[in-house]
Amino acid sequence: MEKALQCRSVKKQFLDFTLGPINLDLEPGMVLGLVGPNGAGKTTFLRCLIGLLRADSGEIAVFGRPNDLNNPEWKLDVGYVGDIPVFWERWPVAKNLQFISQFYPDWSSLKASKLADRFQLPLSKRAKDLSTGNRAKLSLIMALAHSPKLLLFDEPTSGMDPVVRAEVLDVLFEILETGDRTIVYITHILPEISRLVDELVFLDNGQIWLRANKEDLVDHWRKITFRYANRTVPFKSVVSHRREGNDHQIISSDFPVILEQLRKLGAENIQDIHMSIEEITIQILKGGRNVEINQS
Repeated sequence: MEKALQCRSVKKQFLDFTLGPINLDLEPGMVLGLVGPNGAGKTTFLRCLIGLLRADSGEIAVFGRPNDLNNPEWKLDVGYVGDIPVFWERWPVAKNLQFISQFYPDWSSLKASKLADRFQLPLSKRAKDLSTGNRAKLSLIMALAHSPKLLLFDEPTSGMDPVVRAEVLDVLFEILETGDRTIVYITHILPEISRLVDELVFLDNGQIWLRANKEDLVDHWRKITFRYANRTVPFKSVVSHRREGNDHQIISSDFPVILEQLRKLGAENIQDIHMSIEEITIQILKGGRNVEINQS
């Protein structure tokens, strides 16, 4: 099956920052969450994918077609929501939508109208007068109305209230039900990651240092409490450790192995607590590359 996205040794150099080299494949129908601290290179990477930035070296292909800026037909398969929405500010929403529609042969005015109604977006209001949340809605409609196969989202729900944010996620779930839509998703709102993504890529200092399946993370990570006379816990894959007397609490990134080791040591009253993907993501971001991850 043809890859939805292929990146080979993609690199972008700035005076004080280097992205890459990035190597990444993405299968059709997958949702990839791109996470990392501010300044990690997430937005730069997405801008290279869509062609707003030209990579200095490497290759990018969308459904087998190179993202050649001189032959932009590949962009017909891509919907993009950037971190800073750009519109024709003096035009009303409806005119913005009508203008952009001429660049996409598969544009559906009916879909655009239904989404505007669902998002309660005022079509007669000029873009420059829209709230931050409504600007995000307009950007989403522009990205979705031509039914692209690959969606690149950079904080798509920024500025939206919780009700509208939930509505947007419902729309994305409906899109994914067809099984042939692929998403690369940047967000700092961790519950969105929990609901939407299949895999997580952790980016820091321009480098991918971890890619993990969401379900594998949930299976392997635990908070574990137990009684043990020694002060130290001589295990790998322990992300944090708290102790009060003989009572210990650890967070482990490899729960099955730690559980077996605790039993061999004779630890007592062992109990484990499942962790949410939000909690796990925070622990990984806090621990950075010092966190040992089981990726089996």
